[in-house]
Amino acid sequence: MMPLSLAELDTENTIKKIGGSPELRKHLENLGFVDGTVVTVVSSLGGNMILKVKDSRVALGRDMASKIQVA
Repeated sequence: MMPLSLAELDTENTIKKIGGSPELRKHLENLGFVDGTVVTVVSSLGGNMILKVKDSRVALGRDMASKIQVA
């Protein structure tokens, strides 16, 4: 497993674990980041990442993306 912030562009990754505070986990869950979901890094510029989750694109900061463990 590795943090989502280290994932390569245009590769599908499966979410294995989400860390952080209960509020952060709930926020990420509301955005579609749940265990078993496939997520793809669309772009990574500076401290922000654009991610494809289900049929949506979501922007996250690297600090938040580092709380999501993928394989």
